[in-house]
Amino acid sequence: MNRRSFLFAGTALAGAAAAGLTRATGAGFEITRTEAEWRAMLTPLEYKVMRQEGTERAGTSPLDKLYDAGTYLCRGCDLPLYASRHKYDSGTGWPSFWQALPNAVATKPDRKLLVVRTELHCRRCGSHLGHVFDDGPEPTGKRHCINGVSLKFVAA
Repeated sequence: MNRRSFLFAGTALAGAAAAGLTRATGAGFEITRTEAEWRAMLTPLEYKVMRQEGTERAGTSPLDKLYDAGTYLCRGCDLPLYASRHKYDSGTGWPSFWQALPNAVATKPDRKLLVVRTELHCRRCGSHLGHVFDDGPEPTGKRHCINGVSLKFVAA
């Protein structure tokens, strides 16, 4: 390995580590916590999903089949994200919505699989929520496929 290759590889690894640290701690978001603070407030599954961009198993969230009137909040910072009137049964095994509340979620490209997907996260604390797809119902045609462990439900 020549020096140029070594430096390039080292820079790439440092960048990847910094990106992971930014995601885990929430650096750059309105609400930030240390990794220790996130781990103390979240279960291991919540941490894996919300801070490490994991996914809960389909059909495991009690919120998937909940259709009561209310609001779904970010488990990481209590920001209202979704209204129950925008929820629908997508048949996927995850809570699904055809739109988020205004100024609630942000997106970024997710290139972890062979296809590029659009990741959804809380715009305030950066917690990973799920992904948005173009196979939802009208009027938006979008399906916000959300990990239930990333949400809290507050009844109306």
